[in-house]
Amino acid sequence: MGKYEDAIRLWRDYGVRTEADIDCRLGNFRILFAYNSGRIENGAVTYGDTREIFENGRVLNYSGDPRALFELHNQRVCYEFLKPKLVAKEPLTIALIKETHGVLTAGTYDERRFVERGERPGEFKKHDYVTGIAEVGSLPEDVENDLMELLDELADYEGKDTLKVAAYFHARFEYIHPFADGNGRVGRTLLNYWLMIHGYPPVIIHDEDKVAYYGALARYDEAEDLEPMRLFLRQQTERTWEKALERERQRGEKD
Repeated sequence: MGKYEDAIRLWRDYGVRTEADIDCRLGNFRILFAYNSGRIENGAVTYGDTREIFENGRVLNYSGDPRALFELHNQRVCYEFLKPKLVAKEPLTIALIKETHGVLTAGTYDERRFVERGERPGEFKKHDYVTGIAEVGSLPEDVENDLMELLDELADYEGKDTLKVAAYFHARFEYIHPFADGNGRVGRTLLNYWLMIHGYPPVIIHDEDKVAYYGALARYDEAEDLEPMRLFLRQQTERTWEKALERERQRGEKD
């Protein structure tokens, strides 16, 4: 059994069924996820600020970029927002995608997007934003249909290679680029939501590995090649859970 399979076994052995179970098993994970996910696109995010926000709800003596604090606060709120939905295993829907975006990007849209372009958190983009080297992104009028098609495809792949389906979901979501801003944070959050409601461990995409992350996204954008993303998510899952697995091994040796 490999490290990835060990991570799956560990997660399932936890038997997460309640919101209290989620807090118990993801107490430190949620902080590390928020820090790494935020920092991928905003270098002003720090680990110390992230921990203070999650543990105390505020940061004392802060003099940095206020947007970074909004984003961290929103990650904390989003964690609480999604907890009951994880317990109920609510399926991904257009409404849930938009709600998640609204929570994660509240108060973070700049004046140009909010005033000049009329963009709003929780709403699909109104203008033609593109992303990546290949400058991909659905046209605004196509976003909802493209996302509906993606959700239908996920339902069709139920029970098949879950990691490959997760890789497809994330790569395709980022390809569609449905919002004016926050697509990365929303996509990484929804990736973990989808994994957990299907009985798989959530993953931290580490900031220091973002070159490989962007490279895997680019391979899908340019050639619809999912293998780099599948391998990347496998490696990141192993890295995410390696310390928990080591603690389990050490406990086993003492018993």
